[in-house]
Amino acid sequence: MTATDAPGAAPGALDRDKLFTARLHAARVRPYLATALFALHVVESRRVPTMGVDRYWRCYVSPAFVDRTPVEELAGVWVHEVSHLLRDHHARSDRVARERGLNGPGERLRMNIAADFEINDDVYGDGLARPEGVVEPGRLGLAENELMEEYLRQFTLGPRSQELAWLDCGSGADGLEREWELGPDGAHGLSEQERDAVRFRVAQGIAGRPGSAPQGWRRWAEEAFHPPQPWRQLLGAAVRSAASAPGAGEDYTYGRPARRSTALPGTVLPSLRRRPPRVSVVIDTSGSVSDAELGSALLEVAAIARAVGGRRDLVTVVPCDASAGLARRLCRAEGIPLTGGGGTDLRAGFTRALRTRPAPDVIVALTDGQTPWPGTRPPCRTVIGLFPRPYRSHAYDESDPEYVPDTPPAWARVVDIGS
Repeated sequence: MTATDAPGAAPGALDRDKLFTARLHAARVRPYLATALFALHVVESRRVPTMGVDRYWRCYVSPAFVDRTPVEELAGVWVHEVSHLLRDHHARSDRVARERGLNGPGERLRMNIAADFEINDDVYGDGLARPEGVVEPGRLGLAENELMEEYLRQFTLGPRSQELAWLDCGSGADGLEREWELGPDGAHGLSEQERDAVRFRVAQGIAGRPGSAPQGWRRWAEEAFHPPQPWRQLLGAAVRSAASAPGAGEDYTYGRPARRSTALPGTVLPSLRRRPPRVSVVIDTSGSVSDAELGSALLEVAAIARAVGGRRDLVTVVPCDASAGLARRLCRAEGIPLTGGGGTDLRAGFTRALRTRPAPDVIVALTDGQTPWPGTRPPCRTVIGLFPRPYRSHAYDESDPEYVPDTPPAWARVVDIGS
């Protein structure tokens, strides 16, 4: 299928033999991505600058670009484009646009650049040639190994990024549909279920041979095995609701006087402003919580950070068994030491969380529920995520058959994790 030619386009058909030779080379050097590479359907197009993808797993290819690009570099472009789709950059871009109010082609270009920064730092090398002028975070003086959402906060379009205006990886990279794309009703698109199946197979391949994939892909595969479920959506909604409630993240400022000041000549009244909410996550690290549940808790911490706009610097983690550990700012979830293993008293964790400065607007407690709870309501919103326990309806403690833990307090929003 050939897209409509742009005016003045150079003649010549797409060299599919060369293109598919490059894909085969990509699959040989990145075997864990083979399923995804061969799931892409090629659409010849003279309107795409190089190669681009849409969210339906179609890959639009410029014949002129294929003609002038060596096979080894084309293989890298194959891996680059399929990485956008596997990492769900289109849906993540749509979510960021909604949450941060980012609209227009300029902001979508920033998302495309940020998405390229996320994937390009581990695409090349080990059999894949690095093309000249590849878009990497160091180009703008940024660090490697960060996520698209984090890069978006660190740069704006300016003189240094102006030379990247040509960049166009399609709606599969930034969520903005192009005129040259076939859309949801076009031929050869994958359904949502088929896309999820491809991601799952790739994640299985990475998990089966973890030593052959970079750390970024291993992290992605681990998260792919925990797809969004109703309870996770409930937890995210509970955190967002608590963070957006009246009083949470609110403060007065004289930087922008209140509109009512005009009714009081000579008097300047402060206006109420909303800042990003601060969240403190208290994680139950007692002996009754398994290692698998602690691993799940770290995934929930990352999900909580996304629920409040991706600001990891506003999320604090407090491990707690019978006593509370140090409160740590969230940098990367896998770097949080979850020390503990004794009894459980999350009251210490709540106390430690409330003593952090600046104080949190929301406290999230992730626990199996076998703990006493604070006797009074904390001065901030509280969300409790309960790990599943088959005996919760008749709860007990292994060391004391007569012990029945307190039920979560009525002033907290409670979400059953995994149910």
